[in-house]
Amino acid sequence: MRRLTLTLLAAWPLAGFATEQVADPETGLVTWQTETDGIQVRLTQISPDQARAFYQARGFSPDAAERYARECVFMTVVRNIGERPIQHNLANWRYVPAGQPPNAIRSKVAWEHLWKRLGVAESARIAFTWAQFPATQTFAPGDWNQGMTAYSVPRDVPFDLRFVWHADGKTHSGKLEQVRCADETS
Repeated sequence: MRRLTLTLLAAWPLAGFATEQVADPETGLVTWQTETDGIQVRLTQISPDQARAFYQARGFSPDAAERYARECVFMTVVRNIGERPIQHNLANWRYVPAGQPPNAIRSKVAWEHLWKRLGVAESARIAFTWAQFPATQTFAPGDWNQGMTAYSVPRDVPFDLRFVWHADGKTHSGKLEQVRCADETS
């Protein structure tokens, strides 16, 4: 995953506030990115095989790893590109599949309940929690973080991601448009 990220960083256009899309020439996996009002948000597809392998290597059973791999999984990166601190709360973000109402991203707490019910070992649950994008965070200028987010969307249905952050006591919002899940064969 690190090599993919470095490749994409070098390939990114420098300007723009609309959703930009880049496909990795080696993997075919796609990244969507936007920059607006001091924030950069990026989603990069994670293939179902990558999700399965990642979690099985951390102690998930094949069935539990498959449960996560059925979701539409992305590496999510948020970067403060502005000059003031920004705060985000993932509970305020919504994804909107084409022709459907907005949905909240499943919280780490909800995943934890599911993993416990499926008998996932505590060490694997801890690894899962650490790999997910932080639920809340304050970013100083130049700060960034990354982690996985998952969306309950059929693989062939595009969706928009509406993200929200706070800066200087004001609420801001932005959108990544026409995001798509990685194909099963990616």
